[in-house]
Amino acid sequence: MDKKATLHLGDGRSFEFPMLAGTTGPEVVDIRTLYGKAGVFTYDPGYLSTASCNSTITYIDGDQGVLLYRGYPIEQLAQHCDFLEVCYLLLYGELPSAKQQAEFVGMVTHHTMVHEQLARLYQGFRRDAHPMAVMVGVVGALSAFYHDALDISSPEDRSICAFRLIAKMPTIVAMSYKYSIGQPFVYPRNDLSYTANFMRMMFAVPAEDYKVNQVLVRALDRIFILHADHEQNASTSTVRLSGSSGANPYACIAAGIACLWGPAHGGANEACLEMLEEIGDASKIGEFIRKVKDKSSGVRLMGFGHRVYKNHDPRAKLMRETCHEVLNELGLHNDRLFKLALALEKVALEDDYFVSRKLYPNVDFYSGIVQRALGIPVAMFTCIFSLARTAGWIAQWQEMIADPEYKIGRPRQLYKGATRREVKLIAQR
Repeated sequence: MDKKATLHLGDGRSFEFPMLAGTTGPEVVDIRTLYGKAGVFTYDPGYLSTASCNSTITYIDGDQGVLLYRGYPIEQLAQHCDFLEVCYLLLYGELPSAKQQAEFVGMVTHHTMVHEQLARLYQGFRRDAHPMAVMVGVVGALSAFYHDALDISSPEDRSICAFRLIAKMPTIVAMSYKYSIGQPFVYPRNDLSYTANFMRMMFAVPAEDYKVNQVLVRALDRIFILHADHEQNASTSTVRLSGSSGANPYACIAAGIACLWGPAHGGANEACLEMLEEIGDASKIGEFIRKVKDKSSGVRLMGFGHRVYKNHDPRAKLMRETCHEVLNELGLHNDRLFKLALALEKVALEDDYFVSRKLYPNVDFYSGIVQRALGIPVAMFTCIFSLARTAGWIAQWQEMIADPEYKIGRPRQLYKGATRREVKLIAQR
């Protein structure tokens, strides 16, 4: 029997609405006919209790600390797959066979170069511009260079756009970095893996050969996997909302990058390192922790706890392991900032104040440390996040466009402004 939810209004009217069940997770009340039936809206700032779509891509259980991509636990994907396998999974719903993987990798590999005139576009930005500002502009401009496949009603065109975005994003990110430090662009090489190619474009210089370190490549590849998608977060919702108007996918991804730039979203790992720099030394951790506990101080412990995960962030354990692998490989356990981070982690995990509130380290706490160890500057952290999340964004965009129920997004409001009034002539005011 179909379940129903009944809404009782204060004027004596009652209305029934169907309840929908997913394959897992909470049921939802389908209120699409609410305004038509009752003449009222729901009020949900931040959409904390609103399902904006149905999706088969990512599932999160924040209470249990679960993150699934297409049903696969993030822990297994990060241990047994590389980033392009996960991209394939997000796009097509299944992990690739050996043949499918070879074809997919080949297609991505041969789309990594960007139009040479797009490379010249960088010259229009100031050298000291934030790399995310450059990213928003360059990715948004892709539709001006690759306008041959922009029919969003065509599955083939959508697939071409997906390949181009996933393939070209490492090149665009690396060029943004090289431009900011005044070094020449390094072009991609087809004989390297996706992540090794990216690291070479970031760090190689013409004066010497770049040596690929597979431990470091695997660490960055894992960062990409752990950040590839995260359900209907702010930037993903931005991509979907932009795409609901029929905007081209490059514009939609640029909108997602702009949203991710916000310090409350993609800037969290950057904030973690800034916090460590402010603490300065392990001897000052006690004083810092006291300030964190004092709500009037305004001091926050960054990198601990998560808005979605009310228990452990499932990505954090994996990132912690990766962090130590990188520190061991580079001999950085005695680095001041890394020692400070590990000391802060130890104190927080043993303090009842944080343990009772389930404020455990999240993925951002460790990923910032790893990226710094890899030589990635703080200003580039959110660009790295954008690169990884592009796979999820484009998968979510494709799913929305193919959904026969999708409509242009149009949230409503609770209006509290002036009621109707008449304009008076200026002499009468």
